[in-house]
Amino acid sequence: MDFDAFSPELLQCSKSLHPAPPRHLGTRYDRSGIFQPEPGNTVVCHLSEGSATQRAIVAARQKYLDMPEARQFAFTPVSSLHMTLFQGIIEYRRARPYWPADVALDTPIDQMTEIMGERLKAFSGRDPFEVTVIKARPSGLVVAGATEKDRKVMRDWRNALADLLGYRHPDHETYVFHITFTYVIERLADEALPPWQAMLDDAADRLRAEVPVMELRPPAFCSFEDMNHFEELLVFEVRD
Repeated sequence: MDFDAFSPELLQCSKSLHPAPPRHLGTRYDRSGIFQPEPGNTVVCHLSEGSATQRAIVAARQKYLDMPEARQFAFTPVSSLHMTLFQGIIEYRRARPYWPADVALDTPIDQMTEIMGERLKAFSGRDPFEVTVIKARPSGLVVAGATEKDRKVMRDWRNALADLLGYRHPDHETYVFHITFTYVIERLADEALPPWQAMLDDAADRLRAEVPVMELRPPAFCSFEDMNHFEELLVFEVRD
């Protein structure tokens, strides 16, 4: 098989190339696709409820569900779909630099959310930004600022949040914005790769044509117990 015909992200789902169990299997979700407790917090932009963007993305997600191998993936609920703007903290990642430098690593998650929420009350929002779909991959959509200005504004948001909260992940400068549809439970057989690549390419093309600019809610600081729901605790103002 000519593996050069497939995206790097799809090849990560190849069982022959990557026989090891998926990284989050057994902690974030189980083999039945049920999400497990993994509390934390984050800053995200949810999809605008009832928008053309939500309808188009739900339709794209359905293409994944219609694939014969869909049972090999754990699907996040439609209500949870979001783009992460800044990564918060999470139960199974208690280490520097994924945690504020001035807070003990054994601080309970609920207390961490309170501490970070208090800090974020002092946060003054940044400029608005527009987001577009770049491509589809087995885990969902890769997105980015629609223009160079938008990409700069998104970096400004991330830098300001990092400065206020007191930590930066190692990939702070290179973080790939995305909307997660799935987590792989069982990787794909090689014969499944061609139809999956065709589906992913078609999904991305349709989304770019239907929603060249995505409708997202303003950034919000959220808490979560698992990947099923992200509760908005503090919605940030966006400058006019």
